[in-house]
Formats: sequence, structure tokens, C-alpha cells
Amino acid sequence: MDRWYVIINPVAGSRRGLLDWPQISKLLRDNYITYDAVFTEKKHHATELTVEAINKNYRKIVVVGGDGTLHEVVHGLFLQKTVVTTEVTLAVIAVGTGNDWIRMYGIPRKYSDAVKAIVECKTFLQDVAKVEYKESEVEQVRYMVNMAGIGFDAVVNRRYNRLKAKGYYHMGGLYILSLIFVIFSYRSFKFKVRVDGQEVLNKRLFTGAVGIGKYNGGGMLQTPSAIADDGLLDMTFISKMSNISVFRHIRKLYDGNIYNVPRSLFFRGERVEIESIPATPLEVDGEALGFAPIALTTLHRALKVVVV
Repeated sequence: MDRWYVIINPVAGSRRGLLDWPQISKLLRDNYITYDAVFTEKKHHATELTVEAINKNYRKIVVVGGDGTLHEVVHGLFLQKTVVTTEVTLAVIAVGTGNDWIRMYGIPRKYSDAVKAIVECKTFLQDVAKVEYKESEVEQVRYMVNMAGIGFDAVVNRRYNRLKAKGYYHMGGLYILSLIFVIFSYRSFKFKVRVDGQEVLNKRLFTGAVGIGKYNGGGMLQTPSAIADDGLLDMTFISKMSNISVFRHIRKLYDGNIYNVPRSLFFRGERVEIESIPATPLEVDGEALGFAPIALTTLHRALKVVVV
């Protein structure tokens, strides 16, 4: 089917998904893009809608939402068994708060430019990571399109998502506020990390990030050297550090100089396995998931996306 299937998250980006949809839909029509549209109604609904769309013979999907909505759609794409994942083309019109995935490709936030990219439909095959973890002692699998965080990063993410759920999503700098709050109560975890079957770390770590992409947390460059189609995961770990050191080096998380942070460690591989004491929480593509033990494995060039 040549029609696009548009999945809109109405609560994304302080409800910009709902408020800006009339403008976005007009741009789609004005550019002669034929589509059918549906709004998500609950968490994980985008995953269900994606599976349904593919089973109904749609092969082109537009996500109108943020990183979390994109994550759910990608998860649905890999759950369905109707077609090979690369037969489906995925485009994003970003209305979220973080929008870290689009930063990697320079996809415009301006709606008219994002629609123009869909018209031109220049595509790219990027890697995806299969993420295995535990939630309530039950083994789970998700599919990552951008980045995962453990330790401090995941704890901050959980607080950030709790504040958003309570209605504080309209506040500017909400992620930074969450980060500052967590600094004063956070305690480092002891990690054991294996990359491609070889143990590379067994020590207390402050935080860790595993990326297909470069950005998370609304613009932090935690894996600045990541290449989205090299078949490898980039991994950044930072050893235990004091609260004062965290404040001193926060800027380096945003300016691409994270490897100038003292005791930062870099690895690259096709698979990473992580254990921790106590069990560290996990965030994937900005979504709070379960806990360690965690394993991430690359699926090389498994997702076809519209870029500029």
C-alpha cells in the first residue's frame, strides 16, 4: 500500500501532538501525501497500532510524537512477523520534549521541513539493538533505536518521567532539575561488564550509556563517536565520582567532551552484558524499563528510516 500510516501521540511534547496535529495534517495534504491517521490512547498503544498497520499491508509509517513514541513503534515493527523489518519505511515528525533520535540525523523540528523530508523520502538503514532485561523477575525483550542508560542516567530518567506523569512536563529544564535532585541522593553501583564475551569492567561505576545513536537526555552527547550503521554498540562508562565532580563536569555531557571527564571509559562491540549490585534500573530510548542483568545485541542495518 502506498499510503502512509500516521501514528500520533496526543500527549507528546506537552500535548503538542494533539494541539499541532491540524497544522501537521494540513502540511501533509498540501504536499499530496496520502495517509490514514490514528491517535494513541494509552501507553504501548503505538506498538499495537504498528503491528496492526503492517498486518493491514501498510509499509510506510509516520510517527508524530517523541522518542518514547518512536521506541514503541520500532518495538512493534520487530514484534510483527508479516514482513522483514527493512520492508517498512519509518519517518518521524518530532513533537516530543527530548527529540534525541532526530538530532543524530539533523532532521528538522520545523514541521514543514520534516514533511518535505517525507516527500523526498531519502532513506537510511540503521542498526537496532535487541535489549534483554528483567522486570518483576520476568525476562523481557525490547528493541532500541537510540540509546540505553544504566546507573545514574537511568535513575535521573525515572525521576524525570515521574515528574512528567504528575503534570510537570510544561516546565523548562525538567531533565536538568531531575539530574540535580538525584545527585544529592545517588549512590554508585558495582558493575560487572562483558563486551563480546570478555570481561572489561568489575568495579563501582557512576553511570553508563550504550548507544546506537549519539544523544539522549535532551541533547547530552554520551556516545559522541557512535555510527548508526556500523554494526557496533558504543559504550561510555564513568567510574564512581563525587557530587562536586559531577557538577564540575556536567557541561562535558553536552559539548561532546565526555571522554575528558576523569575516569571515563569507552568500549565498542556487538554485544554487551551488564550485571550490578544492587540491581541497576534501565532506561531505553528515554523509557524506564526493568533492571539488570541486561544484555544488548546489535541487529545490523535492520531499520529503514527517512532522513534528510
